[in-house]
Amino acid sequence: MSVVKELIRTEENGTISFGNYELAVKSKLSDFEFDGDMYKVKTYNEITKLERNGMFVYESVPGTTVLNLDAEENGMSFVVEGPKDAQITVELEEDTSYKVIIDGVEAGEMKTNLGGKLSFSVELEQAEQVSVKIEKL
Repeated sequence: MSVVKELIRTEENGTISFGNYELAVKSKLSDFEFDGDMYKVKTYNEITKLERNGMFVYESVPGTTVLNLDAEENGMSFVVEGPKDAQITVELEEDTSYKVIIDGVEAGEMKTNLGGKLSFSVELEQAEQVSVKIEKL
């Protein structure tokens, strides 16, 4: 298991990692600066949520750990880990189609709603890591 004990951190490869699904009590960290943006994370065993400059970025139910989140103009990629299957919602460009790839397997084309939210599920077993790549079509 590689939960993020400090709740959010910068990685050597220029990405961020956040979340700790092992916590029984909700914990949060605000005003984490990365790449000119301010991040806020809330995490525990029931939910993990990340905001950038006050705007929604990521949410999972139940809580997860996200490693190497790389948000780009044409999508995002990350590795997610958790104790059980999770419903994940991310914020992307509104009313846009994306290809979602989970652990190297294409999960299909999905379209964001008018708010730019895209939701999908990942199957996780205890401490299993699953890679997620979301590409704009």
